[in-house]
Amino acid sequence: MLEFYSGSTRMVNTRRGVSECLEIALGNSYSDCDLIILHASIGHNFSDLVDEASKLAPNARILAASCCGVVGREGVSESMKDIALMAIKGKEFSVGHCVDINGSNAYQKTLEMATALKDENPNINMLYFMAPGIDIDNDACILAIEEVFGPEVTIFGATSSDNMKGVISYQAIDKNVYEHASFLVGFSDSTLVVDTAATHGFVAYGEPFVVTKSNGNRIIELDGKPAWSEFTQRLGLNSENNCSETIPIGALAEQLSEEQAKEYGNDHILRAVTSRIGEVMLYATSIKEGTKLWLTQRDEEKIFSEMDKIVADMVKRSEGKVPVAVFHADCLARGRFLFNRILKEELVNRMQFPFSNNGECPPWLGMYGFGEFARLSGKNTYHNYTTALYVIYRK
Repeated sequence: MLEFYSGSTRMVNTRRGVSECLEIALGNSYSDCDLIILHASIGHNFSDLVDEASKLAPNARILAASCCGVVGREGVSESMKDIALMAIKGKEFSVGHCVDINGSNAYQKTLEMATALKDENPNINMLYFMAPGIDIDNDACILAIEEVFGPEVTIFGATSSDNMKGVISYQAIDKNVYEHASFLVGFSDSTLVVDTAATHGFVAYGEPFVVTKSNGNRIIELDGKPAWSEFTQRLGLNSENNCSETIPIGALAEQLSEEQAKEYGNDHILRAVTSRIGEVMLYATSIKEGTKLWLTQRDEEKIFSEMDKIVADMVKRSEGKVPVAVFHADCLARGRFLFNRILKEELVNRMQFPFSNNGECPPWLGMYGFGEFARLSGKNTYHNYTTALYVIYRK
């Protein structure tokens, strides 16, 4: 059976940060763990990060992704020098990866990765997925994974990020560091189940844009005009602004079905524009011409109330079971760019406390990234600007 352990730290020295996280998670017994998943802020050297983890746990597979801050059992931190990890003992998992993935080849690359993973381990019953946060078609990734494993297998995870600049994100597999790679962890411990949920708490307003020209995940024109200029003008910016200025205020909303909206607590699902090529906006998913997109504004009361609701619903669904681990993905725009430190820590406390047992938080690995994967209306779904929780229980 798989066993989970976590640790997090704010540490300037990358190698020391890795060893401190392992010591927090496993004491002195970290050399015999089998899988280490690392999240680290963009200020760390990722080659040093995975090299040190490999030295300290020589028998473990090492996976890593960049982020804009971490959340662990120890709390939340959003400095340039954060590290958090989940260490796993046990053999009931398999790892797959692909490199040079982007918006145009996301389906084929993910299909090849998922097929190889299923061939290696046909008993996989849940999948942790990490994709690059810049120029990736996340709906295509989901479609490819489901073609191999079926729609009943839950996909949870995130897309990696930088410090909200939309310039670069890192992924690492064992000792190799990439900028456009994805990895899948397939868990095959039949005693485990995962419950997922996500919520954003933003409200759509005004008249929508209409996508009048697109290609895959590229938005070329909005309302018949060059996309980036039209988008930034509506935000009160100019076309010289980059994504770092638009991400906090530029969440775009697509309308949900009535059934989805009822569960989600919101009429819209959000999308982020994490990069651009001239006037072309790189969207988080493929998008059809004719799609309507609304601008949104944050509703801070709704952010708290909807998060409280999904946590309460998850606790109710657990029927008293104690989590063995929690994976967590949060949009970086909900972190220090949205709340001051006090409110941010309150938000995290309100999501962690209900899953605690006798005041002790379960092993917890959270990151501030560009996007999140969680089920909606029973379907694997990609989200932006949400808090997404993935709670693993023992049957």
